[in-house]
Amino acid sequence: MSRIDTTFAALKERQETALIPFVTAGDPDLKVTADIILTLVEAGADLIELGVPFSDPMADGPTIQAASERALAAGTTLSGVLQLVAEVRQKTEIPLVLMGYYNPVFCYGAERFARDAAAAGVDGLLLVDLPHEEATEISALMHESGIALITLLAPTTPRERMERLAAAAEGYLYYVSMTGVTGAKKISPQDIQPAVEDLKKMTAVPVGVGFGITTVADAQAVGAFADGVVVGSALVKIIEKNGKSEELLPEVAKFVTDLKRGLTALTS
Repeated sequence: MSRIDTTFAALKERQETALIPFVTAGDPDLKVTADIILTLVEAGADLIELGVPFSDPMADGPTIQAASERALAAGTTLSGVLQLVAEVRQKTEIPLVLMGYYNPVFCYGAERFARDAAAAGVDGLLLVDLPHEEATEISALMHESGIALITLLAPTTPRERMERLAAAAEGYLYYVSMTGVTGAKKISPQDIQPAVEDLKKMTAVPVGVGFGITTVADAQAVGAFADGVVVGSALVKIIEKNGKSEELLPEVAKFVTDLKRGLTALTS
């Protein structure tokens, strides 16, 4: 079993919902990102999504767009992100999922990326702008390298296509809770619950929900019916606010600890 599979299996046994924080790699720089990752682990994160900065992050709202710009200005590259993963992998076994866009992978070279990502210790890959129908090459390479190619589904996904993608899913499914970009609107748990519960009947892999989860209350509301909750923009705002100050890691730790306690409270 992969690290992703093992983690979700352990959480299921404890009847816990996975906490999946997202941070942009290289914001404010790669060295600090390494410290942030280890802080997330200590604070109770179950999996971590690492955003690969890109110049045209079309699915992301202003907060994560700005994070990408800061990371790129700091000299962050896909190669540097893989080196970061290799570094933190020596200190933690937490599942690490790269989330981003296909262009950096294409420019790096798909075969080379699959080889280097596996060697670094990447567990999953989520490419926001690559449709399932056009992912045959990268899907095969990821499969051979033992890396799960995570599937995105949205409220606008037709049911027939949703069933097909859910049946072929690896690692976990990422359900986008709303139309639009990240950090733009608040989540409405009661509106998405039927769709998530329906989706869980279509697949054997866990279903995580992202976009719009910003508070402990949001996480608890979604965690009551999802297998995982993804928190991105709210955490990225904390990183933006604190930069490289001494308050950065304590503030990150407090926020994530509160989220994890809120999710754990669902089973107590």
